[in-house]
Order: sequence, then structure tokens, then C-alpha cells
Amino acid sequence: MGAEDVLAEVGPRLRWIRREREVTLAALSAATGISVSTLSRLESGLRRPSLELLLPIAQAHQVPLDELVGAPLVGDPRVRAEPLRRHGRTFWPLTRQPGGLQAFKVLEPQRRVEPDPRSHEGYEWLYVLSGRLRLVLGEHDVVLSAGEAAEFDTRVPHWFGSTGEGPAEFLSLFGAQGERMHVRARPTAPK
Repeated sequence: MGAEDVLAEVGPRLRWIRREREVTLAALSAATGISVSTLSRLESGLRRPSLELLLPIAQAHQVPLDELVGAPLVGDPRVRAEPLRRHGRTFWPLTRQPGGLQAFKVLEPQRRVEPDPRSHEGYEWLYVLSGRLRLVLGEHDVVLSAGEAAEFDTRVPHWFGSTGEGPAEFLSLFGAQGERMHVRARPTAPK
């Protein structure tokens, strides 16, 4: 997609964002100092977008400039990994880059396995999608059900696997060298 194609899509995107926020051209004009006529021509593609026009619109809508411009994505964002089978489990890699946090979808079949806790460098986060997953962590022996998560330092002896009652499907995020997952939450309003 060339620059002209990107610019041609700005007008419809501006109109969509404005309408999505239920803002009139007059209200946007008052917020940006840009005339209603100019805003209308921008949205219809009759006026070429410029930085001087897009910056105040982005500020008024409180969106990043690249959302208005619709900068094209680089490459295909889909991860198409072939499943891997290891130790009786099926793994689908969900990340492509080597190193850093690694994400996997894992299918643990129904089976009876004696826990054999191991330890190594890293940090792991598990989230059960379906079924039940047994986790032995240090002195703890727990069963996680669908919708439950666990996180732990992998230097603590650990093992996870089938409860023997059925298969379990779960997500696993693993970071080497103690990398931890960072969860961002919207702060609550002060009371």
C-alpha cells in the first residue's frame, strides 16, 4: 500500500472515528479550531490531510495520530505455528521471536503420571482454558480449573500435568532468567 492509498483512507477513517464518538462537525470544529467546511472536505477526501490538520483532530478525539492515518501493518500478523509433541503433550507456539517471553497453547491428554518436580531459571504463568490441570509447586499440590491461573518462579521445584480425570487445555507463558509478565490494569477512579 503506497502513500497515496494511505492518504485516500484518512477521510473515511476520520468520519468513522467522529461518528463512533457521536461528535458533530460543529463540535469538532469548536474543539480544534478547524472550520466545519475544512473538516467536511477532509472526511469526503476533497481536502488532502496534513499534519497541521490531523494533530488537533487526534488531540480532540484523544487517539494516537497513527490511528487517524491508519498506518499499514508490517507483514502478516497471524502466527501460523505447527503443533509440536513433547512428553505426551501437544504444544502450539503463539510467539515467533526467539528469547523473551514465550507463549504456548498446550493440550495435556488424560493420563496418570507420577509428578516429578523440577526447577530451572525462569518464571511461568499458566491459564486453564478447559479441563483441570494439576500443579505441584514446592509443598503445594493444587488443581486448577477452567478460568483459573497460576504464576510462579520456576526455581521452585514444580510439575504440572493431567489430573487423570480428562484432558486439559491451557496457555503457558514462560520467561527465561526470571522475566515476569507485566499485567496492565486501568486504575480505578479515586473516591
